[in-house]
Amino acid sequence: MSRPLDELVDASNKVAEGDYSVRLEEKGPPEIYSLMRGFNSMAERLQVNDQERRNMLADVSHELRTPITVIQGNVEGILDGLYPADEARLKSILEETQVLSRLVDDLRTLSLAERGALRLKREPTNLAELIHDAVSGFESQAKEKDIKFQIFLDDVEDENIDPQRVREVLTNLLSNALRYTPRGGEINVRLTETGSGPTLSEIERLERSVTISVEDNGPGIDPAILPHVFDRFYKSSDSGGMGLGLSIAKYLVEAHGGKIWAESEVGKGTNISFALPRRLE
Repeated sequence: MSRPLDELVDASNKVAEGDYSVRLEEKGPPEIYSLMRGFNSMAERLQVNDQERRNMLADVSHELRTPITVIQGNVEGILDGLYPADEARLKSILEETQVLSRLVDDLRTLSLAERGALRLKREPTNLAELIHDAVSGFESQAKEKDIKFQIFLDDVEDENIDPQRVREVLTNLLSNALRYTPRGGEINVRLTETGSGPTLSEIERLERSVTISVEDNGPGIDPAILPHVFDRFYKSSDSGGMGLGLSIAKYLVEAHGGKIWAESEVGKGTNISFALPRRLE
């Protein structure tokens, strides 16, 4: 009885000193075996969290370094007289400050969501108008790649949501779709309502929801990657950024009491949808 407990104390001291790789041989009576197993599970989670923290710091440093370097180089060049302080140069500086602003906003949103401190400012919102506004913001990028947007909208009543947060989710999905849709491709955006119709029970009417989906005809997502696309800081080898976009989208949808999911087939594109519940009086 005492030998495995001594090993547990030694291993606990190592974890306390920051060594999360330590593991115990799971042995002994059922109670001791369960204790050893629980310790190993805890140590494994701590090791994963520590690695994620290290990766996050490396990613944040990398993402901050690029715009800061561009801003610093341009400003120093202007001050030294190497570059003219013209519109093109100042626009470049402004664009990099906007990149920094988006990064800070993403990190703040993630921090609030993980602490459960994310507050929504709900108001009656016309989702059809919100979708059209969000898509129009990407029209110029789509035109450059000869990509066509197709919008399909059900006749949906105004939804009591935080329009800024839902637009943030939609913007993220549209941005990803544009990134992976090939030149000459197509992106379908749909707004549908479930739980409507004269034959539904009163409970079903009260639990109906609206679903927004963004579907592209890009290369699709590997089945091994698909379950992780909403994980914090997870990103594929060909993705840009820090891997925060879909994770933040998931937090924002869940803050509304909704759910988000991805469907994809390699070579046939990806469809990401999110459903927002509505409860009518």
